[in-house]
Amino acid sequence: MKTRHLIAAALLFVLVATSTLAGPPLVCHVFDIGSATSLPWIGDNWNLTGSESYDTGNLPADTLAILDNDSAVLVHMETLRRAALYGQKNPVALKQLVIRLKMRSDSATTDLANFDLGYLAAVLGQLHWIYKDSSNPAQALDAYTLVKKALAGQPNNAQLQFAAALITLNGPAADHLQYAQSAIAGAKSDPLLARNLSNHFRGTDSETMAQVISRSVETKVARQ
Repeated sequence: MKTRHLIAAALLFVLVATSTLAGPPLVCHVFDIGSATSLPWIGDNWNLTGSESYDTGNLPADTLAILDNDSAVLVHMETLRRAALYGQKNPVALKQLVIRLKMRSDSATTDLANFDLGYLAAVLGQLHWIYKDSSNPAQALDAYTLVKKALAGQPNNAQLQFAAALITLNGPAADHLQYAQSAIAGAKSDPLLARNLSNHFRGTDSETMAQVISRSVETKVARQ
């Protein structure tokens, strides 16, 4: 009975946190990547329009080509967000992408290889909150551990800190505080990150991304 109550409380906490944001941020927020190349996208909304002509059979190869040719973490974040959404139309291609990212991470050629696998796992986990029947071939992976491995190799990468701050919106609170503070401080010398932090989560009436991670920090610290 006690275990059941703890699970129910945890689920309630997640629902309250995400409902405040009107959706999970890794999925429902479009990241600004400037003129960088990513997977093709049409429309201004966060989701697919249904009129896309992109061949999802190319998803694994196209995604990896973008990730391998651009070191900007924000480009990786937006590309993996798009890949997760396209993958709902082609679960086989999505599974192949996860497998290839896992092989790439296991070879440990770059810190971002760990980040990409962990971040996609986190995106797919949040996508499942929206679409309960959505495909999640990364459900067995520990997203946060993989992202922390990337951070260990690039501790001064403010864009990585921003990604980690979003992943830890529901805790651990102490880690989240550090990531949020580092991301906001690092944005002073990173115009693209600064632009993303000043962008609103969903529409001009919503909080900016800086406010999202800062407000969450205040809430977590107050509860500890």
